[in-house]
Amino acid sequence: MRDLRSIHKPISRFQLRPGVGALLAVLLSVGPMLALAQTSPASARPPTPISVVEIKPENTPATFEFTGKTASSRQVDINARVEGYLEKIAYTEGSLVKDGQLLFQLDPKPFQAALDSAKANLAQQEAALTRARQTLARVKPLAKQNAVSQQDLDNSTANVLESEAKVQAAKADVEQAQLNLGYTTIRSPLTGLSSSSNYREGALIRSGGTGSQLTTIVQIDPMWINFGVGENEVLKLKSQSEAGQIRGPGLAKVEVELILADGTSYPQKGRITFVDPVVNAQTGTYNIRAVVPNPANQLSPGQFVRVQIKGAFRPNAIMVPQVAVMQGPSGKFVFTVGPDNTAVPKPVQVGDWYGDQWIINSGLEPGDRVVVDGAVRLQPGAPVQIKPAAAPEPEPAKVPSATPLKP
Repeated sequence: MRDLRSIHKPISRFQLRPGVGALLAVLLSVGPMLALAQTSPASARPPTPISVVEIKPENTPATFEFTGKTASSRQVDINARVEGYLEKIAYTEGSLVKDGQLLFQLDPKPFQAALDSAKANLAQQEAALTRARQTLARVKPLAKQNAVSQQDLDNSTANVLESEAKVQAAKADVEQAQLNLGYTTIRSPLTGLSSSSNYREGALIRSGGTGSQLTTIVQIDPMWINFGVGENEVLKLKSQSEAGQIRGPGLAKVEVELILADGTSYPQKGRITFVDPVVNAQTGTYNIRAVVPNPANQLSPGQFVRVQIKGAFRPNAIMVPQVAVMQGPSGKFVFTVGPDNTAVPKPVQVGDWYGDQWIINSGLEPGDRVVVDGAVRLQPGAPVQIKPAAAPEPEPAKVPSATPLKP
């Protein structure tokens, strides 16, 4: 049997020199790392599931919204035309009064007496005129026969003319007295809401000046809507119109809709009737007025409303959901899907909102596939996998209503 020491001798010839073993260990560990480095990124990172929308330009309604305030289309201060004591308040303060409805009654007795006196004076003047005409009728034949002097004829003629003038003055006094008597009955000149009375029964009402105002009536059908459009907004709309980005029928034909404070839509539609050609120096806006029917008196003066102007449209507008638009260091951008199914960022210029979508002024072309769901998890060049569109959920089956069993 060979000595075991002779067997181990050849093996000792192949023993590694100092440092060579460490180098071999490093090489063995670097090998797998190099193999991983040669692997493609696509195989290292699985595609991100996303959902997309394809850009399809279409004509889109353009709606513009502003803040407005309601105002009465007509306001009338009710003033006394004659001086007298207030005898009766004939309306319910704060109520809706009709055209011609009695509001106030002043004491008519002094004015009735003045009318009676004017009529009596008229009767006296008419009697004097009759006597003067009779006298002239007797004097004229005598004057032809030279039985009376020419002076007598002239005096008789002058008396007739003077009596006729007095009759006309007396008639005017009667008419004025009738007007004053009529002014004691104060009626509403329009249909509208009334304010409270400034005086109570028995108060002395003076004519003319500030003390003559009794109440105020405001017309609420139709109702005015006053709102302002900023100068910058007007310039932007003008440039978009000149560039063909927005088209409309004109201010006189656009439709005005109102959104009330509780978020409900007012059922009546209005029209714009006035646009101030001069910019308001205090607010920097153009004052605009719309007229809206108010047959049910749902609107009251002084309410704040949201004014929506409809009727214009944007031809071939490009829109994307708001969730697809993100903010980057250089501005807003969206992710699109490239031909190799990778994420491609595109900067965009956004315009107005339409519902839950952005109007895109520039940056996208028809046919682009814009990432909607999953965009926040993407990086440029990342592989993506487009999820199929979700099938609509089936409607729940209608359960027939139970009917009581007959015994």
